[in-house]
Amino acid sequence: MEKMKIYSGDNVEVMLSGEQAGHKLAARDIKCGEQIIKYGYPIGVATTDIKAGEWVHTHNLKSGLHGILEYSYTPNFSELESLPARTFMGYPRPTGRPGIRNEIWIVPTVGCVNASARAVEKRFAKEIEGIDGVHAYTHPYGCSQLGDDAEHTLDAIVGLIRHPNAGGVLVMGLGCENTQMDKVKARLGEWDDNRVKFMICQDETDEVETACKLVEELVEYASKIKRQEFPVSELVVGLKCGGSDGFSGLTANPLVGHFADKLVAMGGSVILTEVPEMFGAETILMSRCRTEELFDKTVSMINRCKENFIAHGCEVYENPSPGNKAGGISTLEEKSLGCTFKGGTSPVAGVLSYGEQVSVKGLNLLEGPGNDLVSATSEVVSGAQITLFTTGRGTPFGAPAPVVKIATNSRLAEKKKCWIDFNAGRLLEGNDMETVCGELFDYIVSVASGETKTKTEINGARDFCIYRSGVTL
Repeated sequence: MEKMKIYSGDNVEVMLSGEQAGHKLAARDIKCGEQIIKYGYPIGVATTDIKAGEWVHTHNLKSGLHGILEYSYTPNFSELESLPARTFMGYPRPTGRPGIRNEIWIVPTVGCVNASARAVEKRFAKEIEGIDGVHAYTHPYGCSQLGDDAEHTLDAIVGLIRHPNAGGVLVMGLGCENTQMDKVKARLGEWDDNRVKFMICQDETDEVETACKLVEELVEYASKIKRQEFPVSELVVGLKCGGSDGFSGLTANPLVGHFADKLVAMGGSVILTEVPEMFGAETILMSRCRTEELFDKTVSMINRCKENFIAHGCEVYENPSPGNKAGGISTLEEKSLGCTFKGGTSPVAGVLSYGEQVSVKGLNLLEGPGNDLVSATSEVVSGAQITLFTTGRGTPFGAPAPVVKIATNSRLAEKKKCWIDFNAGRLLEGNDMETVCGELFDYIVSVASGETKTKTEINGARDFCIYRSGVTL
């Protein structure tokens, strides 16, 4: 049986093959109450004596996490050495970063106009020269929401309007919703009338026909925009994982972390979210905060998320999912430690609230849940032109911006070629990290330059899911 110990201080090993590949075995005798160590950190506590070679999982291991914690700022990070920036071919925008796609987006302010938005999208389903597609991003919100949820919807709508992958945007309102068009315009600030059009359906005799005429104007404007060369420092890349397995922290997540460090060293930006999947590894991120102010923001972000769980009577550490457990992950600490590898080793340069735009180069932490669709959307709303999504189980979902699916193991990559874009499982097959990361970087540049479409784009997977945490009226 092939197995490996990840760090010298670990007391468990990972099985590399067989039916339980990714699961853990005790590397030595472990006593009841003793911490189980993986990745050099505790991932839980043994609930019984475990003999060397025995299977270590949920039947004999439990989380050691609990409630709200006290934290202190103990910085422990090094600045990355700068690297010469590579370039990609992107679409220039009047303000802000370049886009990696030149699409027309239809953005409803409220779910009531979803059918009309989809009808307009259907009219433009054919290929249009100079345009990468016309897409409606429908959602069920915009009305009957209170407090933070209403603000999240407004922020998400405005984030899509601002997004550089959209060469043109039609904002469709109903007229009587809570998310009034005036609110959208006030939150948006300045805009280019050629790129952004607004329409209220209750004011039109035939809203679909009016909308189609506006989309035609947007197509005429955006189709004249051509790709130009930009440094990769203009890229914002979302970092996301889901359907994890025991290899996530060995292959795909460290690979993405290696990529993130290279991009940051070239002046680019990355976004790490999924706050509930930072629980148990949050102190690692806190110690990498460049300033005490960023540390305080990170503590507040972590504690707000925990308090929301508690306020709803939910267990803070009710994770991982059944699929994660089947793949060999036993506790939230184990999942979180693997998840944080996606952020590489660079200092934390920014901490963002939901809907807040990336404004500082480097690693940014973003408030958001672990849910794949919601958190991937949140990264797009904050400006990510592309998201890297690692998975050991596989999933077909997509987001408004291209999503690159990275398999943790070769078996998944081979079985689900229709979902997977890149195979990180090769890291367990004699390929070194630097070589595989170089290939991933080349692939991302190819996607950003429009030379390659991701499987989510090919499959038409374009989910738009807004974060909500409160009541619906």
